[in-house]
Amino acid sequence: MNGGKGVSGSVWFLKTVDQLIEELGVDPRRGLSAAEVEVRLKKFGPNALKGKPKKSLLALFVAQLKDMLIYVLLAAAIVTIIIGEYTDAVIIVCVVLLNAVIGVFQEQKAGKALEALQQMTTPKALVRRDGEIREINAKDVVPGDVVILDAGRYIPADLRLTESANLQIEESALTGESVPSEKDASARIDDDQTPIGDQKNCAFMTTLVTYGRGEGIAVATGMATEMGKIAKELDADEETLTPLQKKLAELGKSLSVIALVICLVIFIVALIQRRNLFEMFLTAISLAVAAIPEGLPAIVAIVLALGVTRMSRIHAIVKRLPAVETLGAVSVICSDKTGTLTQNKMTVQKIYTFGHLRVVPQEGTATADPNEKELLTTLILCTDATYENGEGTGDPTEIALVALGEIYHLEKKKLVIGRERQAERPFDSDRKLMSTVNRHGKNFRVHTKGAIDNLLNHANRAWIDGKIVPLNEEIAADFLKAAEAMSDQALRVIGAAFKDTETTLAPEQMESDLILAGLVGMIDPPRLEVKDAIQDAKQAGITPVMITGDHQHTAAAIAIDLGIATSLEQSLSGREIDAMPEAEFYEKIDRYRVFARVSPEHKVKIVKAFQSQGKVVSMTGDGVNDAPSLKRADIGVAMGITGTDVSKGASDMILTDDNFTTIVAAVEEGRTIYHNIRKTVIFLLSCNFGEILAIFLPIVFFWPVPLLPTQILWINLITDSLPAIALGVDPGDKKVMQERPRDPKESFFAHGAAFQAIIGGLLIGVLTLLAFTYGLSTRGYGLYSSHIAAGALNEAETMAFVVLAVSQLFYSLSLRSQHESLLKKGLFSNFYLIGAVAVGILLQILVISLPFLARAFHVQPLNFREWLLVIIFALIPLLANESIKAIRRMKKER
Repeated sequence: MNGGKGVSGSVWFLKTVDQLIEELGVDPRRGLSAAEVEVRLKKFGPNALKGKPKKSLLALFVAQLKDMLIYVLLAAAIVTIIIGEYTDAVIIVCVVLLNAVIGVFQEQKAGKALEALQQMTTPKALVRRDGEIREINAKDVVPGDVVILDAGRYIPADLRLTESANLQIEESALTGESVPSEKDASARIDDDQTPIGDQKNCAFMTTLVTYGRGEGIAVATGMATEMGKIAKELDADEETLTPLQKKLAELGKSLSVIALVICLVIFIVALIQRRNLFEMFLTAISLAVAAIPEGLPAIVAIVLALGVTRMSRIHAIVKRLPAVETLGAVSVICSDKTGTLTQNKMTVQKIYTFGHLRVVPQEGTATADPNEKELLTTLILCTDATYENGEGTGDPTEIALVALGEIYHLEKKKLVIGRERQAERPFDSDRKLMSTVNRHGKNFRVHTKGAIDNLLNHANRAWIDGKIVPLNEEIAADFLKAAEAMSDQALRVIGAAFKDTETTLAPEQMESDLILAGLVGMIDPPRLEVKDAIQDAKQAGITPVMITGDHQHTAAAIAIDLGIATSLEQSLSGREIDAMPEAEFYEKIDRYRVFARVSPEHKVKIVKAFQSQGKVVSMTGDGVNDAPSLKRADIGVAMGITGTDVSKGASDMILTDDNFTTIVAAVEEGRTIYHNIRKTVIFLLSCNFGEILAIFLPIVFFWPVPLLPTQILWINLITDSLPAIALGVDPGDKKVMQERPRDPKESFFAHGAAFQAIIGGLLIGVLTLLAFTYGLSTRGYGLYSSHIAAGALNEAETMAFVVLAVSQLFYSLSLRSQHESLLKKGLFSNFYLIGAVAVGILLQILVISLPFLARAFHVQPLNFREWLLVIIFALIPLLANESIKAIRRMKKER
């Protein structure tokens, strides 16, 4: 069933929460049961908008035939039938049909690979089911589901809100209003004509939570949602060519023009020489087919799609195909610290209250003194995390604080009894603070946690030995000194403060006149495998850069440990970035490897600065505010585990394991894919150039034409396509990460690639003509002999046909590396290519050996001596290319 339906069609914003709960039959504290979800999923269907219907196999097949060259070939087939050349007509039609079948197969395979990736990037939803909070695919949300909302998450369905705390939702996709709408679950609406933008107690599918948190009950899913109603308008084609495909399309157009000019020249020469016009017409058509690599766009598309599928297996989901090309050119990787370079398992190491530092035991339990108890109580109550039986849910920093409470017998479950939360001010990256208002006896207490320097700006008192004292410069300096000492040991510092109040406060009143209680130092250990990945990146000419909201000393200490930086001088804080003139910052950007205490605006500035130096920048991010820097970077990388839906939406690539090592592996894969496409292009152009020479030169010099149109079509279909696809999936070169990053503006034929294509094509074409000449000479004829016997011509054509096909197959083996020898690369390390060569040779043998095929292609079996010569001739382009590579290596060594 495509898309879901709403329940009854009620106007939900008019109803109270109690009415809603009763009508939908759900307990908001427990959510739906698994059995009820199954029933509703069957009734309402998946929560998905209807997409465009998939093209049928027939439609895909017909699309493959919509090509000018195909029309010309079909016209040629009709002409051959009219004049009675039925065999040629059958071969032409078979070639056309086979080409179309291969095209359909390639398109389907590429489509399935991309579909699989789209499934992996499906937005997630937090729901409460069977009394537990679970993360599920948004398409599995059903009417009645209790959905949990927090900043950075897309709304998975139309919801009637049941709870809200400073909740703001960006609804521009529906309302056109760019400013986020403030939401209030308790708002009463009486007018049933209230527009969507004013429905304060509802949230709508595909809109985005930008601030605060809340809960709601799904009232409509799929096509029954407000977005579903306008889905047809949103359902647009997104098929765009990658920059590489555009380059290749332009190359194809240029080759088409050249081919048509050559065909015209052939036709004119044929008229002057009074050759058989129909034969020349077929030759011209087959030459055009040979000259234009019409299979190239399809082959490139499948190579990209298969490469992207391969990358998904190493935990890198590429959302946009152009990203694969850009990955190979990345020269700077800007990485977040937490979870990407580190294990994302925060543990508190030290506790500091004024004049007293304590090391936290990593095993067993301990008892907190009164000062520490006050500090820990504030830290634990000011969290949204949970921690039970050694497992936590929520932000890793908050989990570490709740786990710390367990060590000191201050379990969160017990602490919150009588201290229920009444209001809150969520954390944001500008304030670097979070505050809650909790019950405290008959009154209330504000609990605030966050960056110690920011807390000092909002506090005017301190908690020392059970007393509240004025916060003077000496006390402030003592806390800052303790924080700096922890930072120097790579510990992340979190401060805590509180104040008592007789009433609940508005968010903007919470963080003033605070009482500083103390601070804790925690560490997120570096990932064990990251050090090696950083060395690999450096060896590949890529600069790793750490960007973090942590304290400068903490960040620098971890960066030095990992090998990203060598000293504290290579670090820069957000404050120092602001103090530095923009021109100076852009000029000195290469000096720095660590950026600490940065805001999202700083991230954009850092990306721009590196780009101004001509660098290709990859940037990681996981929050709502990271979206601008992810979009600005050449490759935006979102975190799959900790990342918000909006960061995933703005990115080009998603890491399903949040690991820096995966970025480096993805760059390596990107380089490999680009190299493989380049190999494919050079191979096809070499083959095409060889075929053009083998036909064009005999016509110009009035020699017999060594190849029949059907033979050229056969070679173009079998000998070209199979090795081309096999080269496209070639295993990566082990030395690919020892090269400098590729310049994205670099010509596709740089580093001798054009010379390689020309030399290869020249040898293939000339050797085909030599084989033809040898075939004639064995019967006593030459190139200018008149009245050549049919048998002699047939034998010479067979020699040329086999040499052209087999030389191309062998030549493909030498293109696996532009520098390494075939033997060093490993002859059998690409079984697909070996298979393509073996199948190609086998088919050639069958064509000349089976009588009915030999008659159809006007060829005959070869004797042992002829086969020996054919193999020698066919090996020459391979050996020549290997010799050129050897000479280059010798020059390089000198």
